[in-house]
Amino acid sequence: MDLGYDGKLFILAFDHRGSFQKKWFGIDGDPSPEETERISDAKHLIFEGLLQAAEEGADPSVTGALVDEQFGGSVPEQARERGFKLAMPVEKSGQNEFDFEYGDDFGEHIERFDPDFSKVLVRYNPDADAETNRRQIDRLKRLSDWLHERDRRFLFELLVPAEPDQLASVGGDTDRYDAELRPELMRRTIAEIQDAGIEVDVWKIEGVDERSDCETLAEQTRAGGRDGVVCVLLGRGADDDKVDHWLTQAAPVHGFVGFAIGRSIWGDALKQFLAGSLERGSAAEQIGRNYTRFVRVYQDAESAVSA
Repeated sequence: MDLGYDGKLFILAFDHRGSFQKKWFGIDGDPSPEETERISDAKHLIFEGLLQAAEEGADPSVTGALVDEQFGGSVPEQARERGFKLAMPVEKSGQNEFDFEYGDDFGEHIERFDPDFSKVLVRYNPDADAETNRRQIDRLKRLSDWLHERDRRFLFELLVPAEPDQLASVGGDTDRYDAELRPELMRRTIAEIQDAGIEVDVWKIEGVDERSDCETLAEQTRAGGRDGVVCVLLGRGADDDKVDHWLTQAAPVHGFVGFAIGRSIWGDALKQFLAGSLERGSAAEQIGRNYTRFVRVYQDAESAVSA
């Protein structure tokens, strides 16, 4: 199988685990069976929003669900049955350093669920602790080799958190860090990962404010003959205006093919549903509308440039 991915990809991301049970249910540690059932039901509600979007015309062939094994319940199976693209996480939840959720058994779990994409979330700053970065590189190389030896696609969610001195250099302003420092740090990180022989099919990229930065990042992901490699944009739980801006910057750029957005789509509806102020059907409809709206924003921005 050739490296990369051919086609658009609009993913609804709800693979959150530790943060999900803590933020939405106030549960620390391992949840009880009853608590797990409640969390899984919430995940299914989010998936019902995706089903609602499909009923309203979303194309299943470019519609994706990123959901976890722990709380996903029947969602992975149902997503495949509906013809959606299925992505599932490999990483241990809530860790600053990447490691496998199921240790040496990671491959068994991937083969059991047979997702279209195996996803990792990695926090990596090229100027961070060198030994930590080396350990992450070693594990990611193992996963990359395992996946591509079996013709499986690799979805890599990259976060580049600021080092203290980097943040200090912009006066502690996280917005300035995002605008002035993070784009180049992201490019350097991608290059380091590539140089280590880790081959990614789809990069899940934090939004950047300038189209030129999107172009630079897309070019780096395709460097060295990786012509089929593509990028999708993540949402970071930001508000609609911010995500809309990121989408409009990325959509016209060659090498970007869509998004993988989570809380920005389902956060408000889930909060209201759990508080009892929104009925289940209405919550699913709201999630579906939010998803469809972001697809439309992306497609409109893409079309405006090509027109």
